[in-house]
Amino acid sequence: MFCYQCQETFKNQGCKIQGVCGKNEDTANMQDLLVYVTKGLAEVINKRGEVEEKYYDRLSNNLFVTITNANFDTEAILNLVKETLAMKDELLKDVESDKLSEFARYRSDDSDELRRKAIEVGVLNIMNEDERSLTELVIYGLKGMAAYNHHANVQGFRDEKVDKFLAYALEETTKACTDITKLIDLVMETGSHGVMAMALLDKANTETFGNPEITEVDYSAGKKPGILISGHDLNDMKMLLEQAKDSGVDIYTHSEMLPANYYPEFKKYDNFHGNYGNSWWSQNEEFEKFNGPILMTTNCIVPMKKNNTYRERMFTTGNAGYPGCKHIEADLNGKKDFSEIIELAKKCKAPTNLEDIKVVGGFAHKQVIDLADKVIDEIKKGNIKKFVVMAGCDGRHKERSYYTDFAKALPKDYVILTAGCAKYRYNKLGLGDINGIPRVLDAGQCNDSFSLVQIALALKDAFGLDDINDLPIEYNIAWYEQKAVIVLLALLSLGVKNIHLGPTLPAFLSPTVVNFLVENFNISGNTSVEKDLEEMTR
Repeated sequence: MFCYQCQETFKNQGCKIQGVCGKNEDTANMQDLLVYVTKGLAEVINKRGEVEEKYYDRLSNNLFVTITNANFDTEAILNLVKETLAMKDELLKDVESDKLSEFARYRSDDSDELRRKAIEVGVLNIMNEDERSLTELVIYGLKGMAAYNHHANVQGFRDEKVDKFLAYALEETTKACTDITKLIDLVMETGSHGVMAMALLDKANTETFGNPEITEVDYSAGKKPGILISGHDLNDMKMLLEQAKDSGVDIYTHSEMLPANYYPEFKKYDNFHGNYGNSWWSQNEEFEKFNGPILMTTNCIVPMKKNNTYRERMFTTGNAGYPGCKHIEADLNGKKDFSEIIELAKKCKAPTNLEDIKVVGGFAHKQVIDLADKVIDEIKKGNIKKFVVMAGCDGRHKERSYYTDFAKALPKDYVILTAGCAKYRYNKLGLGDINGIPRVLDAGQCNDSFSLVQIALALKDAFGLDDINDLPIEYNIAWYEQKAVIVLLALLSLGVKNIHLGPTLPAFLSPTVVNFLVENFNISGNTSVEKDLEEMTR
């Protein structure tokens, strides 16, 4: 295997024996094969022209499955490979095979042959380092875009331009190209379509569940048995709350599902207790103490330790998967039956209390824009000097303490804008407020990063600025997986410069690509809290 798509990749070079994320060689290779056949399906879709939505859905779903920490079930991924090849065959009737690439021509239904093929189609097949770097930058951006797109699609929202771009860009990555300029153009196109996908998901969430509200979230455990829901899928959250509402079982969010507490639609349920635990990487200990069943809806799964006992209590759904855990499938109408999870919860003890604390969040773009006059007034008075966007991902390595230390060291007239699980590094620090405006404004999940874009653009208009880079905003973004990649590309497509990206720069960026990003966007990696703070507080 060879994989370097996430921030934790071995020695910031690449995982070659087993992923730091926990996936083994077979799973990694099968994910490579799934991407390979998905590119082939995309090419056939493009040759056919208009196709049913289910074919575009397959592109998004397959890419989502290969995101870091989403699916560790090798057999399930193998089945997706076979299903994708079968769907491609359905479309091949009217396509001349001699005009197809090897990606589109490839087919097999033999598991052994597919496993052999999986070993042959990895990242390192592209020999030119810069071509490989830019191609993978596009692929990882597409994976993040596909995740946003999928979440919107299951709620009934679509953007044809996003669907068609996914198919187009996937096919483009099959074409050998050492023209750096052309590949950079594809990278930037990926970013601009990423903005569209983020806007689509924002529309899907707010029109379905209401605009997030400023909310104080309870982190303490109740006395009733509970179900813990993690990941990102708000549609699953809605179905679970509805099915469990008269069961005597409480529902708790974990990690990136925390922002569900901010939506008015979910507040209607008396059985919605609050949040339990912290960031995704702490789940081995926290899932043990929860005592009840856990539903993993998307990525952020941590492989279980040998002595853990919650395997029989953990369920997966959607694009998530883990060996030995029951998977809940949707029916043809997209509905899921969570009755088995609810019945199991009734037999379990109430969660062990971890902490008695309440944390305020819900500062999505509508809430902040509603406060715009007050925010602008505080800026003009000099009470708020700058905003610092500290959005993105958390991770388990000790170097991530940088973000806690950085937040603590910020001047008292600086306000943090955040989205994603990076917030867990500083959302409990009690950093106070500036005349009623909290110094940590949490917009929600990494899926809600569009809110930060909207806030920046609204401030730009309010101050009558021509350039978004003239705003009193600094960027100190933490990344871990591929949704953070599409957020970065989206910001670049909007012309945002001077982004600090850490805790390390991506291993998949070649020196040439790094130089391009530095020269054109002044991107830099983290150094130390003191040095970075000095630069961002000038």
